Amino acid sequence: MKPLLSQSPEKLFMRYLTVTLLLLLQTTFVAAEMVDKVVAVVNDDIITLSELEAETSSIYKVLSKSNSAENLSGTLEEARQLALDKMIDRTLMEQKAKQYNLTVSKEEIDAAYDHMRSNMSLSDSEFRQKLETSGMTAEEYRSKLHDNILQSKILSVDVRSKIVVTDEMILEYYDQHYTSRVSEGDYYLLQIGFSWNNTNSEDLEASKSRAMKLAQRVHKLAEEGQDFKALAKKFSDLPSATDGGDIGIFTLDEMAEAMRSAVKDLKPGELSPIVEIQSGYQFFKLLSGDSDAIVVTSSYEKNKEEIREKLYETKMQEAYQDWVKKLKESAYIQKL
Repeated sequence: MKPLLSQSPEKLFMRYLTVTLLLLLQTTFVAAEMVDKVVAVVNDDIITLSELEAETSSIYKVLSKSNSAENLSGTLEEARQLALDKMIDRTLMEQKAKQYNLTVSKEEIDAAYDHMRSNMSLSDSEFRQKLETSGMTAEEYRSKLHDNILQSKILSVDVRSKIVVTDEMILEYYDQHYTSRVSEGDYYLLQIGFSWNNTNSEDLEASKSRAMKLAQRVHKLAEEGQDFKALAKKFSDLPSATDGGDIGIFTLDEMAEAMRSAVKDLKPGELSPIVEIQSGYQFFKLLSGDSDAIVVTSSYEKNKEEIREKLYETKMQEAYQDWVKKLKESAYIQKL
């Protein structure tokens, strides 16, 4: 081999050019390998490292907000695993959609986006700001809408048609959640109450006086036959007001002395007198005190369709989880 200095300038230049080109190709190949490394195989499709990192980034932004700085390394790994599982599920969905020739149009995504925004009574810029606050861009949200719509279409083909909610199922749910059986010695009660502020003595007396006047006024309305639950929702300031004053079933031993004295001699449908309990005035209505009586808290017809929807959603979630499990079991999935 000749010394370099003895070689012609043309040959030296060509050798330099060749070596430089080889180094450039090697660097490009290594970089491409790093970016496009396959991290998972799902049937005939692959998921690359660059795709995974992009997915991980959006999930990490959300998770990092609720984790301390010392836990961020663990948070990143958690985000990566969540992202990969999500991408595998999405790939399976897309494969199924291709099998059924299902697509999602831009118009469908726009409609879903606008529907959500208008439901929140926000302008587009306000809605985008809200999304960013939650760690998601508008584009990421639109991508999520695409996946949700596609999933809904697939489920309509594979799952929804197989879900049945019968009247017997609705009635069973109604009996469990909208009726109560009263045993011997039990009192099923409704409650209305008005609290006062525990401040200085002068203000306390004024507050107690206001509470008593309001209690007397509402008690009179209940005596006149107005719906007790409606009165509780409208006037009572106790937590039970949201349930129409329904506090459930008690035995006498479970009641405070003032409450026990007020209700022990009541007959179903009767009102108790106004009594002072803790920091307020209260009165009660006995729904039932008969052994084995069934108390209806709300009518069947009023709640039938709402119950049907609840049962449908529950069965839908169960069917979806089972469907995804079977889909994964029948697929070739390899994490690399």
